[in-house]
Amino acid sequence: MERISGEIDRGDRTLRLTRSRALKMARSTHAYVRGNTAKFYEWLAKSRSAEHLPQGPSCWICGDAHLGNLGPIAAADGQIDIQIRDLDQSVIGNPAHDLIRLGLSLASAARGSDLPGVTTARMIEEMVDGYARAMAQGEDGETPEPNVVKAVKRQALGRRWRHLLSRMDDSNAGLPRGKKFWPLEPAEDKALKTLFKDPAVIAMVLALNRRDEGDRVRLLDAAFWKKGCSSLGNLRYAALLGIGGSRKQPADYALIDLKEAVTAVAPSSDPAAMPQDHAQRVVAGAMALAPNLGERMLATHVLGRSVMMRELLPQDLKLEVAQFSQGQATKAARYLAYVVGLAHARQMDREARRWWQDAVRRRQSATLDAPGWLWESVVDLTGIHEAAYLEHCRAYALSASEAQTG
Repeated sequence: MERISGEIDRGDRTLRLTRSRALKMARSTHAYVRGNTAKFYEWLAKSRSAEHLPQGPSCWICGDAHLGNLGPIAAADGQIDIQIRDLDQSVIGNPAHDLIRLGLSLASAARGSDLPGVTTARMIEEMVDGYARAMAQGEDGETPEPNVVKAVKRQALGRRWRHLLSRMDDSNAGLPRGKKFWPLEPAEDKALKTLFKDPAVIAMVLALNRRDEGDRVRLLDAAFWKKGCSSLGNLRYAALLGIGGSRKQPADYALIDLKEAVTAVAPSSDPAAMPQDHAQRVVAGAMALAPNLGERMLATHVLGRSVMMRELLPQDLKLEVAQFSQGQATKAARYLAYVVGLAHARQMDREARRWWQDAVRRRQSATLDAPGWLWESVVDLTGIHEAAYLEHCRAYALSASEAQTG
């Protein structure tokens, strides 16, 4: 594997990631909400409103069910479904937490689209209806996909391997170093070479896309991957594999995502029932909540640290909504809550689903057609995050100014 000049040492890497994360979270309240899961759980631990949340049947929850963490996910056999696509925070816990986190995300997206407050109220109402329909398991009818979801699903269906391979550097069949892919440290390079000789890792790669069990798997290139806010302080790598064919011309390629699994900030109602290894916990959560993704994941270790490994498929996309219309907002809220509800419901028996459906729909207000516990939680959290976002922007502006004058 060819080394690329201009290495970035670990200290410089951390500094650049810190600045990038701060900039990303300063772009909008919605971006701040997405990038700050910890603040949500700080509220959960301290707020009086949180004391009145219904306690649902313990099941695997996403723990970070915001808008960007849902989208089309391809199964190993090619089937595409809208599912939860990021399970880093997955724990066995209270399913109400996922509903509130999704409600906060949708409310912040609505504010970013300059929609009136009444639209947010309608979104919360539609969320409850969509979630309850998922608990009914089809007895109340299916929830149709809104246009914003249909659009991204059509995009996913039209994607092919060339869309992933566009990340490659044609000059050396590698990952192009630059904004996203950074050179590895020597210890990282050695560890990844060793990892992709592991029979369990090779077996997982060959299990996808009807590959031949006898195909040879070769590591062509690997890089540190600056991706989202999650790379900060943690291991994150991309690896390009050649499969079958000759050394110079593989018959197939695979792009692998390796992401360190860390302690979840989401609280668990039953820690003893979860794997103690963080990567194994995330894989178990994925199998329960998003089986399309879970069946493509493997828990492993790199440099003695717990890491989740998955092969990226071209159909894996996130829902990116720059602007909501009023009609899109309410329909999206209904459908995305339905998706989260399906993830929870598949873990419950019929009796538990019916009990939880009733608990979720229970009204506490005569003037709002939504549960008081959910509405009050979203309102409280929206105010907290708006204030924290402004403080974040102020701190970012000051640090940027100091960097320029320094």
